Amino acid sequence: MTDLYPPTFIAVAPNGGRRSKADHPALPITIEESAAAARAAQAAGAAMIHLHVRDAQGRHSLDPGLYRDAIAAVRDAVGPRMVIQITTESIGMYAPEEQVAVVKAVKPEAVSVALREIAPQESDAKRLSDLLAFCEAERIAPQIIAFDRGDADRLARWVQARVIDGRTTSVLFVGGRYTTPPTIAKPAELVPMIESCSDLFRDFMVCAFGPRESGCGVLAGLLGGHVRCGFENNFVLPNGETAPDNGAVVAAQAQALTCAGLRIGDAIALRSLWGIEGR
Repeated sequence: MTDLYPPTFIAVAPNGGRRSKADHPALPITIEESAAAARAAQAAGAAMIHLHVRDAQGRHSLDPGLYRDAIAAVRDAVGPRMVIQITTESIGMYAPEEQVAVVKAVKPEAVSVALREIAPQESDAKRLSDLLAFCEAERIAPQIIAFDRGDADRLARWVQARVIDGRTTSVLFVGGRYTTPPTIAKPAELVPMIESCSDLFRDFMVCAFGPRESGCGVLAGLLGGHVRCGFENNFVLPNGETAPDNGAVVAAQAQALTCAGLRIGDAIALRSLWGIEGR
């Protein structure tokens, strides 16, 4: 059965930029904790880490120096066995120009950018187009985040208008929202976004807030996509128990995908898909 599907890749998002140890004591904050989380997640089946860094006070940061240190620590922990993706997420702290600047300063092997942050208006299309051109020139794998159907439809228009080249770009669809408490994702809400533009991009991935995270990941895998999971979005295992750490979340997602007849891909295959071998 597994040969019916291409590999499904799991990315771990171990911390995000908003949550703290008050939310879960095992949430990684320091660079050392993030490296340890990467090691556990890779052992459980993750091919990629979606990396956030924090400053000395534990606040979200886009500091290039912190990113370089974190990338080095993760690489020491897992070698080449994980793709390391940095985020440009602003969390209301950084302007689009600052988000672009960190990509150019760090030149990571992969980066995620939120459409509504990098290019909030139709008139911002050139900023995104220029960033993607830089990524292509530097062999950086970009992933654009769509938070709702409106984002997905705009991405579809821009690909069709050749503002961006979907053939060299990944897209991430988000289920649920950062609210207090978080809005819980439902697999069905992801379908309209996937149908809107996934076939216009090289590949797609989903992430989901709340305890239906694994189900959303299985939906993505069965539709030919990939999954991002971890403490950034969810602390709850499919059986309703609180996960002890990110490794347990990844292990539960890997088990769910395998039970659905899917096979888990590794970092070598992901780099091949994204055209970043040898980075």
